Amino acid sequence: MKSSEFIRKFKSWYLWGNIMAMAAVVAGLLIGVRYGIDVYTHHGEAIAVPDLKHLKYADALHILQDKRLEIAVSDTGYVKNLPPDCILEQIPAAGSKVKAGHIIYVIINSSHSPTLALPDIIDNSSLREAMAKLTAMGFILGTPQMVTGEKDWVYGVTVRGRHVVAGERISTEDSLVIQVGNGMRSSEDDIDFIDPARLPGEEEGDVDEFDVVTTPDPSEPAHKPETPQKPSNP
Repeated sequence: MKSSEFIRKFKSWYLWGNIMAMAAVVAGLLIGVRYGIDVYTHHGEAIAVPDLKHLKYADALHILQDKRLEIAVSDTGYVKNLPPDCILEQIPAAGSKVKAGHIIYVIINSSHSPTLALPDIIDNSSLREAMAKLTAMGFILGTPQMVTGEKDWVYGVTVRGRHVVAGERISTEDSLVIQVGNGMRSSEDDIDFIDPARLPGEEEGDVDEFDVVTTPDPSEPAHKPETPQKPSNP
């Protein structure tokens, strides 16, 4: 190809038209990606999180849906003075700025108080050990009930007058009464008598033999000893 032909094709509008068309396509793609991502991610858009505390879960759900937010229960708690299914806590806190579609995690109030399993303390620990363990677990303790038995030893646990056993689940609102020994022996307890040890070779039923010594009767005259007679002279 001659140089004159190359210069003529280089100056052709067809070539430059194609180059400009490709540049326009690339520029359009870059602009579309730039603003398309912002629209998709709601860039620059912020929604204030409403205050949901003490609202019913259903009411909170409607409020968040209107604001294009979502809700999820993360845990449950228990507050006696509040109705069941109401919201106790929320994350993020009220007033926080979030994007549309953000999930608001809430803790709702349970319909009943939590329960705990009674540990193995009956006939297995002293009063001090049992009280320390139960208090650490969150149980409410009443005044211990004294029963006949070894002093300060746990013999039972009652809840509302009913005996409970280890492993039974008890409400944290119920008071536990520990039955503890008062150190006195019951009259119904059996006493085992132990026979004294026998000497080797001694058989059961053997009786020691001994001589009986009698004392003289004071009313009888005492016998004088006989005086020996002297022999006569031959």
